[in-house]
Amino acid sequence: MPAPRSTVLPLSLVSNANCAGARPPTGEELRREIRARVDALLEFTTTEAASEAIAFKAFETALIPRVFELGRLFIALFLCLGAERERLPQGDLEVAGQKFRRRPPQPRNLNTFFGVVRYWRTYLLGPATAGGRRGFHPLDVKLGLTADRLSMNLLSLATRLATKLSYAQARVVLGWFFLQAPSTEVIEQAVLGLGRRTAEWFESAPPPEGDGEVLIALFDSKASPTATEQELRRRRGKRRKSRARSPRHRGRERRGYYGSKPRRKKGDKSKNGRAATMVVMYTLKRSGRYLLGPINRRFYASFAPKRHAFEIARREANKRGFTVGSGKLIQIVTDGDDDLALYAKEYFPGAIHTLDVMHALEYLWTAGECLYREGGKELAAWMDQQKKRLYEGGIERILAELKRRLDAIPLTGPGNKGKRERLTGAIEYLGKRVHQMNYGDLFAGDLEIGSGAVEGAIKNIIGARFDKGGMRWIRERAEALLQLRCIEMNGDWERFIDRVHDQTRRTQQRGCRLRLQEATPAPLPKLAEAA
Repeated sequence: MPAPRSTVLPLSLVSNANCAGARPPTGEELRREIRARVDALLEFTTTEAASEAIAFKAFETALIPRVFELGRLFIALFLCLGAERERLPQGDLEVAGQKFRRRPPQPRNLNTFFGVVRYWRTYLLGPATAGGRRGFHPLDVKLGLTADRLSMNLLSLATRLATKLSYAQARVVLGWFFLQAPSTEVIEQAVLGLGRRTAEWFESAPPPEGDGEVLIALFDSKASPTATEQELRRRRGKRRKSRARSPRHRGRERRGYYGSKPRRKKGDKSKNGRAATMVVMYTLKRSGRYLLGPINRRFYASFAPKRHAFEIARREANKRGFTVGSGKLIQIVTDGDDDLALYAKEYFPGAIHTLDVMHALEYLWTAGECLYREGGKELAAWMDQQKKRLYEGGIERILAELKRRLDAIPLTGPGNKGKRERLTGAIEYLGKRVHQMNYGDLFAGDLEIGSGAVEGAIKNIIGARFDKGGMRWIRERAEALLQLRCIEMNGDWERFIDRVHDQTRRTQQRGCRLRLQEATPAPLPKLAEAA
């Protein structure tokens, strides 16, 4: 859909705040203007319908800006009537025992869903204090308008779109539908501002209703590319004015200024990845011998240390009624990470801890390739036999066979050293996690044996937004966006925005001028604050 075109409204009452001699419109003037525009819209529709040459596409294209223009007039009328109801007497006023000086009404531009609307508001200047003189706009306080020049609906939409697209792409998409799309800087500041309120949301959000009898919690990590110190110095340093003759010469100029990149050494990574920990939690409901679900699936991810993810998971489990000592069944599924196993034992004592079966199979494939030719039929037949044993809970028999085969490999000979090292590594990995591979009992109880849910969440929540070519993140800035993306994926976006809006209104009613946008990100969550 093409973006609605801006039009100049008569009286300069709605969209031209810099007009010389501008005055506040009256409600009656705006009513007359709305009636005139509605009549004009009816006349336009009737005239176009009577035309035999016009196509629907042309009619719809011409209708869009007129409807948006009418929307701006209705918003202007709503704000005007609000200002008339809040009309204050002349002179000083006493509010909550303090005297406030009334200032004449001043115009303000507000970017809304329908475009930029101008309205007038009175300012009450408070008494002098040690911290200076502070005041407030009564109309903004009553209507819940923040110091941001965007309406809450537009700010919410821009931020929500940024959880799925890059900031630049979000601005382009908004420009397809709205008169004046927020800049990429405004969108990022809105993300950082709302990101400061996500921790409180996750802590105070009510537990889901209709949970099952078994709680499943899956944990995994994913690294996102972060900016190096050298890249940050370049980004934050003073920018040189380009003297390139054309865009195609800028790269050469940049290389001449910064010099060529040093060649990476063996093992060095250009990604400079920093891991975020993902948690997926849901419940299962017993129906005969089967466990049905998932029920009330929720996502949480953070760039904070892994322990923080377990603290959040423990808190959510308590909300759902799966407290320590409750006797309810909890299953933890991980990829075999030693840190995750340590925290699982600390925060979920008594829970069933399961190793993702696909990781166990990968190590079995590694072991099998030490015994048989890679890609051969013998290897495939051997793996089929080990899979059957593994799913039946026969990991002890598998390890016994691998140890016998290891002893049968000579200490010397071509390739034997590498085979023995790989086979030994597979035996040690599986041997340390025997208690996490009781797949036979898990099959009998219809519990989880894989971590596909968290693998998919990592791909869709972290990978699809934070791990694309050319991206370089600062963890604190990425954290705000990651938390908002989890809220969006949980289906809680509108409830989250409503909560933020209600909180801002209460804050403003206490006489505080509030701005949602933030230029700096909040620090990463601290472990002491996560409990």
